[in-house]
Amino acid sequence: MLVMGPVIALVALAYLSGSLSSAVLVCRLLHQGDPREVGSRNPGATNVLRHFGRGAAALTLAGDVLKGYAPVLLGAWLGLDQSVLTLIGAAAFLGHLYPVFFGFRGGKGVATYTGALFGIDWAIGVTFVAVWVVMAALFRYSSLSGLVAAAASPFAAAVLGMPPAGIAGVSAMVVLLVWRHRDNIRNLLAGRESKLGTHGRRGAVRR
Repeated sequence: MLVMGPVIALVALAYLSGSLSSAVLVCRLLHQGDPREVGSRNPGATNVLRHFGRGAAALTLAGDVLKGYAPVLLGAWLGLDQSVLTLIGAAAFLGHLYPVFFGFRGGKGVATYTGALFGIDWAIGVTFVAVWVVMAALFRYSSLSGLVAAAASPFAAAVLGMPPAGIAGVSAMVVLLVWRHRDNIRNLLAGRESKLGTHGRRGAVRR
């Protein structure tokens, strides 16, 4: 039987963890600009890579993955089932998308979603990464790779025997992730999406 107090506390902690914008904090620490004001204006690793370099991007990616993974891992350590772990992961994911500490101006969620998946079930996380790598190698679009890998993850969850409530939670995160990538989808369809390895001018702001 679940004790609701600790579960609610973990969900709240996960949301607050997700609300820590790694991109903004890393760029401030390194005395760089604000990633929300350059390029795609997305506080994520890809935009940081294009405008502030590999080191800042690597730190951003690590932070975004960790803030999705750590709260779920804590829940797993406490013996919570996968449905509750998915709820915790979804809270971290929502925190990244709509961070309370940064005026609810968040990122698109791929890295934090990946971290949450690894916490829920490492095999689903590995599936996500494998699909992302294959898509990136074939097409060199970060956004397309993330979208296809995300779309595959509920099917992986079902094959691996995740409870229906957990599959529903993963699917809900995928829907939000697709919604947050709506501009990327339009750019992909119009042939305007930037490929991996395309670097923006440092400090440039694209309108």
